[in-house]
Amino acid sequence: MIGSIRAGLVAVLVTGSIAACDGMGAGGAPAAASADEGYRRVVNVEVERLEPRSFTRVIRLPGVAMAMRDVVISAEEAGVLRRIVREKGRPVRAGQTILQFDDGILRAQVQAAAAQAEYAREVWERTKRLYEQDSIGSELGYYEAQYNAEQARGNLTALEERLARTTVAAPISGVLDDRLVEIGAMVSPGTPVARIVQTDTIRITAGAPERYALALPVGARASVSFDALGDEVFEGEVTYVGAVVDPESRTFPIELDLPNPGGVIKSGMIAEISVVQEEIADALVVPQQALVAMEEGYVVFVVEGAGDDARAEARTVAVSVSQGNDIVVGTGLSSGDLLVVVGQQGLTGGDRVRVVSSSGDAEEGGE
Repeated sequence: MIGSIRAGLVAVLVTGSIAACDGMGAGGAPAAASADEGYRRVVNVEVERLEPRSFTRVIRLPGVAMAMRDVVISAEEAGVLRRIVREKGRPVRAGQTILQFDDGILRAQVQAAAAQAEYAREVWERTKRLYEQDSIGSELGYYEAQYNAEQARGNLTALEERLARTTVAAPISGVLDDRLVEIGAMVSPGTPVARIVQTDTIRITAGAPERYALALPVGARASVSFDALGDEVFEGEVTYVGAVVDPESRTFPIELDLPNPGGVIKSGMIAEISVVQEEIADALVVPQQALVAMEEGYVVFVVEGAGDDARAEARTVAVSVSQGNDIVVGTGLSSGDLLVVVGQQGLTGGDRVRVVSSSGDAEEGGE
């Protein structure tokens, strides 16, 4: 039994030695492993075909909408408010009565002054006729009668003017935005009584940083949007550019006027202004993420070839202008190039690529 076990162990050792010898090369060295000649790196990329398109460079500024005219009306004569002719929120025309103050005392004073003026006129006419035609009376009496007539007429005119001012009329056409007094209130001259705003045209004001001093001329085209009004965009142009830079904010004022049919733009709304700074008709525009920063500048990758022969080619590009995520390339690319927009960070020139769509469906591009 023991002899049988020893024979088995010897057989195992001999078999292992033979296997070990098969793995050795000449002189006892290990045999070289065969290289996997079929493995080649393929990078999945997403591309965008370049086509010339218009490019607009804009200056974006926050602004505020203001009524074209905003007038606070004050009382010009003391009195008690007796009548409200137009309620707030209603449209008014220039010259239309808004409020009426008590005019009883002034009306009586006007009647008395009118009688006095009529009497003085009659005296003047008689004195003038007697003195000039019949040489009756003195020169002093002549001039005194003339003076009294003119004084009485001036006093009547002043009282008539004060009487007219007991009626508050709209100085401009617009909307009676607020009424600041109530019936029965006693007001004195200078007391604010109403506010009228003209909103058929809206003025947008903004402060532009001084670096744009040469880029914002009067007449520059602009568009304006408001968060409160959704996607609606209003077109206009710059109507005013300030000549002085504020020393604290380092900005200068600009204004533009917008038509406001229906009054949808409310005074006080926050506006987003985009003023056109530059327009390029046929520009090659690439997304910012397509650029790869190198020591010598920027490069992009384009796909040359198709299928198994698709390769990445590095192109050095010159950046012309930029706007947000859009970069205008001056040189280095041509219309129709397949620009790599996803996957370019891991590429080197000459790499095999497989073009895939944004949804992940692969095009034929290699193993």
